[in-house]
Amino acid sequence: MESQRLLLDIWQEACKHIEIGDFARTVRPILTRLFPLGSLLIRRFDRSHRTVLTVAMSSNTSTDTATEDRQSLSVDDTAQLARWIANGRVLRRGKRLTGHLGLILPEHIKADVLAIPLLTDNQPLGVLLLVASHGLSFSDSEESLAEKLIEPFATALANDTRVEEIAALRQAAEADKGALLRRLGRTEISDGIVGEHQGLRPVMERVSLVATSDVPVLLLGETGTGKEVIARAVHNRSDRHDGPFIRVNCGAIPRELIDSQLFGHEKGSFTGADQTRQGWFERADGGTLFLDEIGELPLEAQVRFLRVLQDGFVERVGGANPIHVKVRIIAATHRDLSTMVADHQFREDLWYRLAVFPILIPPLRERLGDIPALAEHFASRASVRFGLAPVKPADSDILQLQSYTWPGNIRELGAVIDRAAILGEGRSLEIGKSLGINQPVRTATKPVFTTGYDSRQLNNSRDVISVDPGHILTLDDAMKAHIEKVLQITEGRIEGRKGAAAILGINPHTLRARMRKLNLEWSRFRATPG
Repeated sequence: MESQRLLLDIWQEACKHIEIGDFARTVRPILTRLFPLGSLLIRRFDRSHRTVLTVAMSSNTSTDTATEDRQSLSVDDTAQLARWIANGRVLRRGKRLTGHLGLILPEHIKADVLAIPLLTDNQPLGVLLLVASHGLSFSDSEESLAEKLIEPFATALANDTRVEEIAALRQAAEADKGALLRRLGRTEISDGIVGEHQGLRPVMERVSLVATSDVPVLLLGETGTGKEVIARAVHNRSDRHDGPFIRVNCGAIPRELIDSQLFGHEKGSFTGADQTRQGWFERADGGTLFLDEIGELPLEAQVRFLRVLQDGFVERVGGANPIHVKVRIIAATHRDLSTMVADHQFREDLWYRLAVFPILIPPLRERLGDIPALAEHFASRASVRFGLAPVKPADSDILQLQSYTWPGNIRELGAVIDRAAILGEGRSLEIGKSLGINQPVRTATKPVFTTGYDSRQLNNSRDVISVDPGHILTLDDAMKAHIEKVLQITEGRIEGRKGAAAILGINPHTLRARMRKLNLEWSRFRATPG
């Protein structure tokens, strides 16, 4: 009867304490009720590293002391010890320190000992050592009773092992996080957005206004203005911030795979569908789905997308049962969707669904006051990424940067600073060389990108803004007119210091490719010999 109460008390302590040291300290007085116990040791057996380690110790002469008492084992000894633990047979010390006890008992222990193997699910975990008080020894009945201690002590040791593994995984994750943040030039994941209190203040005010609702958000702006950063800000400030944030570039998905990628597919629904796949809508359930370059979505996919917006159901390719999802939609584009609607390239009903709350992100040339902070941020990031001494931009560097038109916006600025840091080799930032060797800086010009919105009106208004799609140039037409103007100035010259590519700030090969796409022939701009 007393032994049953003892086991119950031990199980209660095993359930109370996660750390093995606390368990050993509280359970030793309980064991003294039936054993002539002087001290107990709990040792962990690590088969992969071939070691035995003391993880907890408690005695009647000292407080709980978990010592780092480690023994290394040979390959044969490791296999022999694993077999004994798996066998589950209690050992009692004889006159000499031999056999299994010689592998698990610290040499300084001279008293009578009961060695109790600890295993769970037939996996060897370690050993419990009960050491008799000075001058006393264990009886045969106490040796039999010791077998009943295997399960509660094995459970306590297994729990402690899991805690150790979780702590190790957490440390590894923190190390990975720190390394990633250092590569990104950041100190925390939740670093603030550069410019949120200056050039982006109207944008961030609208972000705060819409974040807590579930209405779709449409982000408009040139390529490289940071639309994904703003989308993440909306998500992080919303009630869905603990849910997933999934980014999908609609322009990067092959046309024939769009339905499968967005809505998923059932196994066997088409050739190559060897397993069921969740689409992006299902993966973003409970969070936010950021659809970048929404203007590239084909008309047939727009129809199915519209249904998700209307009733919240998706249907996998080859599936028969609609699946309900709760997803916040944030869409973004650098294209003029209103003109695409007028040209029947984008569905009007989808346009009205997406444009409930539009946010226009201004290009960098309209927020030159943010350049000092952005340049310092990118310079710090570059020093970490390239292993260079940190160099802050000088006042002259800032003036050069603010005199440039930034057709590639913030993405281009980051690339320019990276290049300047590499060229400066940690001693300076070679901004002039990075912008183009001996290239004259230019004053800001009227932006090429046009949406039909007034950015100040849009970003300061709390109302939904109606758009007239009838009088807006397409981006291709605006780009073609701009390139034609530069070709007229350069008399058809593409390369060189005074060529069109240098003035436009792009690679000559890139310029030629765009000209071919826009059906522009450089030769017609060449001066006619007089």
